Amino acid sequence: MTAPTDTPVPTTPDGRYIVVRGRLWRAANPHLPPGERQALVAKLMDARREVGRAQRAGDADRLRAARQQVHAAKVALGERGPVWWDDGAPDYNRHLARNTPYASWYARQE
Repeated sequence: MTAPTDTPVPTTPDGRYIVVRGRLWRAANPHLPPGERQALVAKLMDARREVGRAQRAGDADRLRAARQQVHAAKVALGERGPVWWDDGAPDYNRHLARNTPYASWYARQE
């Protein structure tokens, strides 16, 4: 596990993605009300902690359930599932930034 840094994560100009190690990851829906977003992030963090506990316990059923909770929280946040924007733009989630229309923007970030 790596230590957190104070360096901000690059976010595409349209706010749809963050970039981690050159790969685009869909950002949470910015239109979620702050309280709802905070509650969903708390659920996500709880589920991630449960994944770790299940892994340490070697409990496959518990791990499967915890991963489903992570997935559900990410869908609710807009990071997975249907895209949260409505202009018809394609989803480049998990693509290398250099292989997307964000390539020139990303090259200027490095």
